[in-house]
Amino acid sequence: MMNDRPADIAALPAPTAAPAPALTITGARVLVGGRLEEAVVRIESGRIAEIAGSEGRGADARIDGRGRLLLPGIIDLHGDAFERSLMPRPGVRFPTALALDEADRVMAGFGITTALHGVTYSWEPGLRGRETFLALAEALRGLRGRLRCDTHLHLRFEVHNHDGLAEVAPLIADGTIGVVAFNDHLADIEEDLANPEKAARYPGRTGLTVDAFRALMRRVGERAAELDATVTALAGMAAAAGVPMLSHDDADLATRARYRALGARIAEFPLARAVAADARARGEHVVMGAPNVLRGGSHKAGNPSAAELVGAGLCSILTSDYYYPAPLHAVFRLVGESVLPLERAWDLVAANPAEALGLADRGRIEIGRRADLLLVDPGPDSAPRPDVVATLVEGRRAFLSMAG
Repeated sequence: MMNDRPADIAALPAPTAAPAPALTITGARVLVGGRLEEAVVRIESGRIAEIAGSEGRGADARIDGRGRLLLPGIIDLHGDAFERSLMPRPGVRFPTALALDEADRVMAGFGITTALHGVTYSWEPGLRGRETFLALAEALRGLRGRLRCDTHLHLRFEVHNHDGLAEVAPLIADGTIGVVAFNDHLADIEEDLANPEKAARYPGRTGLTVDAFRALMRRVGERAAELDATVTALAGMAAAAGVPMLSHDDADLATRARYRALGARIAEFPLARAVAADARARGEHVVMGAPNVLRGGSHKAGNPSAAELVGAGLCSILTSDYYYPAPLHAVFRLVGESVLPLERAWDLVAANPAEALGLADRGRIEIGRRADLLLVDPGPDSAPRPDVVATLVEGRRAFLSMAG
């Protein structure tokens, strides 16, 4: 386990019970009611108190939003780029609290206000193993109220990790884990190990030699008979706690149907267009990675294009996946390429993930909702280049650029 000294946490800003100061944002074009219109937004005690056509009564502070867009904060349902902060080079690790603080600063700078860290809890040791998982859970508990973003765990549970159920049960029950995803990467890892270049990555990630890792995989495979019981037990824990469930990398309709029957109402990164279409036809949300949009396709050959799925109405949520700047820039790329207007494209990173997660207090700019907001300079209409000017989380300035 990483050596997390108390000083690592103590060095971060201390939580405060003081209410957020009153704030008024003027002159911005505000995404409200499905339209962009100039409005004045007044914030009190971390909530949106008023949306008006002109300035009303005073506030303690003001932000001039002229020439800018005021949008709901980004809700990142799945982001695992923090792994690079934990281990920026293979085998080189940094304290958990420090890594989470770095990721938090980056997320706020790119407009993410609610973050679900995609933490893989696998049967393998090292970066995705038991000790790292427990260290992250403990650190997030200790940092609650000190991070800029409202941050929770997205449990990426490797379904062959039969012995891990006992560790995740209390964290699901107490709300530390906000989302449960069923992952099965055993076959993918076996394929990687057949490629010398890809196999060379695993010693740094796991701390095992390639031969030792292969031996571990054989032992894991010998417990395949336990798979159904493990998946069913995990689904039962999540259902009992009211925690949303996702199926991950569904390759076919049968796999999606299996997890749907267990209560997983969100399809994450489906590997076939037919799976996405089936989920959307049933009113379920489909999650794709925003980097897929930015790169013009998946980094994995043969996987669906996120932009094409969005254009066809088969993708309803975009996430940062492995690159925190991606949601902001992917939305504006979709707008620039006339896939969707901004008023609809922004739902992919705000209103829709809020709905999928049952977060009724955010995702839209409405009176009474949390003041999780993003002030953006959109750049020229001909080639949008969004620049975050300010990020507010419950009315507090989580990020403010020099331009602000």
